[in-house]
Amino acid sequence: MQIDLTGKTAYVGGSTQGIGWATAQELAKAGANVVLMGRNQAQLEKNLAHLQTISSGNHDLLCADLLDTQALENAITQKVAERPAHILVNNAGGPPPGPAHKAPLSEYETAFRMHLLANQVLAQAVIPSMKEAGYGRIVNVISTSVKQPLPNLGVSNTIRGAVGNWAKTLANELGEFGITVNNVLPGATATGRLDGIIKNKSEKMGISLDAAAQAMTNQVPAKRFAQPEELAYAICFLASDKASYINGINVPVDGGRTGSL
Repeated sequence: MQIDLTGKTAYVGGSTQGIGWATAQELAKAGANVVLMGRNQAQLEKNLAHLQTISSGNHDLLCADLLDTQALENAITQKVAERPAHILVNNAGGPPPGPAHKAPLSEYETAFRMHLLANQVLAQAVIPSMKEAGYGRIVNVISTSVKQPLPNLGVSNTIRGAVGNWAKTLANELGEFGITVNNVLPGATATGRLDGIIKNKSEKMGISLDAAAQAMTNQVPAKRFAQPEELAYAICFLASDKASYINGINVPVDGGRTGSL
């Protein structure tokens, strides 16, 4: 099966590193023109230069902080006016670990703004051009916690569930316009965030980093962590015309770890 995104413009959140950067590269290899999004200007410029060596697409970048929703709205509105969107990948780093009942309100407020509110701002900016094109793909990178809450990730479990229901609602509203909205649910993936979770687990249990990592992989039927590109493959498929009748679903990419169907 050939995935061809030639002529499509994709906006990819968190594309300075990890899953976002892997996704940007796969979309570019499939022919899409990619707009890298993140808050680290220097890293975005470095990644943009690399992207132009692996793909002949007309790529670009958008530097913005998801927490500043007004500045984000201004930046994305201007960019989409110049480069109409066909694909939006909402992806941002998760909240810090910890139990839900001990998290300060500020952590919930930050997570809500960074994930749900920022996603809403970005979606509202790209939906008109998707409607005009009769083609739209919104893919949200969230968490398997929307199916089964994860221990010691209280704030993340809460906000990911909100994003999951927001996405399903959008899918119902936008399907008639040729726009699909789906969620990819990463399991334990070899990124900087996973390093932080392993460190937290190590300190909490009084064990080595290697032992903490091994304990986590033992919970996965595949007995290993995912690589970022494995998430990117699923996102790239959902962004393509091959997934035109897949709408409003959660796709776990977790090596079989999640205990529910």
